[in-house]
Amino acid sequence: MIGVINAGSSSLKFAFYERERRIISGQVDGLGSQPAAKASGQDGEALEPPNLGRKPPTTPSEVLPVLLPWAKVMLGGRRLAALGHRVVQGGVRHTRHERVTPELLGQLETLVPLAPLHQPHNLAAIRTAMEINPALPQVACFDTAFHRTAPEVAQAFALPRELFDEGVRRYGFHGLSYEYIASVLPEQAPKIADGRVVVAHLGNGASLCALRARTSIASTMGFSVLDGLPMSTRCGDLDPGVVLHLLKHKGMSVEALEDLLYRRSGMLGLSGVSADFRDLLASHDRRARFAVEVFCYQSARHIGSLTAALNGIDGIVFTAGVGENAAPVRASISQRCRWLGLELDESANRRHGPLISKAGSRVAAYVISTDENMMIACHTRALSIVK
Repeated sequence: MIGVINAGSSSLKFAFYERERRIISGQVDGLGSQPAAKASGQDGEALEPPNLGRKPPTTPSEVLPVLLPWAKVMLGGRRLAALGHRVVQGGVRHTRHERVTPELLGQLETLVPLAPLHQPHNLAAIRTAMEINPALPQVACFDTAFHRTAPEVAQAFALPRELFDEGVRRYGFHGLSYEYIASVLPEQAPKIADGRVVVAHLGNGASLCALRARTSIASTMGFSVLDGLPMSTRCGDLDPGVVLHLLKHKGMSVEALEDLLYRRSGMLGLSGVSADFRDLLASHDRRARFAVEVFCYQSARHIGSLTAALNGIDGIVFTAGVGENAAPVRASISQRCRWLGLELDESANRRHGPLISKAGSRVAAYVISTDENMMIACHTRALSIVK
């Protein structure tokens, strides 16, 4: 049995797999405020979630002492052979997923300044699991690893070279999602699998990735998860001059600026209504419509940019929560990409695909569900030598 842990800043997602079959999955949200747990079985049926107790956990790592004993009971005595963890930042050196050692943890600790809101929680969960069961193999799966194949010209900012050498460069994220999509393209979209494909990971966090022969060539996310597309609460592309203006002329502290860019911008900031695309699409408020329009405009604009990086395009794949479920968003983006040769099949789009382009479309478009947890489980099994 393989366990998967995805520790965020205020939530923890988990799953347990037997071979490639997910037995249990769930999450704990609202950590630090009003935590709530939910869980489901292999057929999607609701399960009694972990009891968070009278003094509930306030951080993701504090969930593990409750979660792991609960899972042991729910799994009916099956032996937990290893734990796999999503680690946001692997830096330049860690181009492959790795078995956790004290040395690796020390190296990853030095990368905290590159991902201050995510990396500490990722590593704290690993350390807590080590304390609970020191003999249990653990594997770190890096969100940045998949993008290390991008050429140096795609990773560089126009800053002094010494900063690039120190690690100030475009890393790209959502790599586990893109890796999963790349792995299933031959089966689900064979005509474009080894061609030039832009994958649109559209969810609360959103980015695009240019694939050539299922290898990452470029991504819209850069040094941090703020870059690229506007997201639920993150700003996306932003002129650095805006940051300087807010610091110098608005008197904002670094902490206030961080809160603005990560938590009060994006769809929430644009609309003033909600960060949730479901609310925005259902709303008649013009600000909500405007926020969605900005998102679709920016998505199409970046698809054009990645098409240039690929020197052409054969297909687009929509994935993640919004990409898989929001037909109006896909339709708007596809409409803006007609100049590329994409002809949307509106009926297929309303059915959520999987193929949503017309038969004669020069650029094919698909909807493919992603599964980052499955990717983590596969790597964890392989690196733990679990039979």
